Amino acid sequence: MARTFAYLRVSTVGQTTENQKQQIAAAGIEVEDFRIMAETISGSVEAMKRPGFARLVDRLEAGDMLVVTKMDRLGRNAVDVMATIERLGEMPVRVKSLDLGDIDLTSAAGRMTTNILNVVAQFERELIVERTRAGIDRAKAEGKRLGRPPALDAKTRAEIDAGLKKGETISALARQFKTSRQTVQRIRDGLGMVNPKAEET
Repeated sequence: MARTFAYLRVSTVGQTTENQKQQIAAAGIEVEDFRIMAETISGSVEAMKRPGFARLVDRLEAGDMLVVTKMDRLGRNAVDVMATIERLGEMPVRVKSLDLGDIDLTSAAGRMTTNILNVVAQFERELIVERTRAGIDRAKAEGKRLGRPPALDAKTRAEIDAGLKKGETISALARQFKTSRQTVQRIRDGLGMVNPKAEET
């Protein structure tokens, strides 16, 4: 008798798979709890290298159906997603993604649809990366500072500089200016100073 399994995935701790579980139930698909595999792992990790997904595949038998809420739950890489669907199709196991309707992803039409959508999604991700890099390069060319702003203003940094040159300890300067020892150390290192008196255990 054919069985139905569900694979739920989130990328980071703090996210929950409960919404995915509810979406499957709302679609009228009944999946017993012991046939639901949920895990927290990045979609960039190949499907068969994910501990939870690999265990789920080991439980699948010919005629079973695997349900996901979205195709990107299987993965973000078009090549990996297609390889996973092909492997499941050879078992043979049907694969259903709620966002694509009733189509079986392991069928010829399903593989074609999956391939097109994955290629488009990957292309969009690569465009975002390219735009981000271009923005960073443009900001650098314009002399803009990247990253977090300095912990201290220029006047305070100058005063700490002067204190270091006088031989005041890192800890004393950190207490005086209500900052961390690491911040004072970065100022010292940025100045290229080698001041034995500024070292403190």
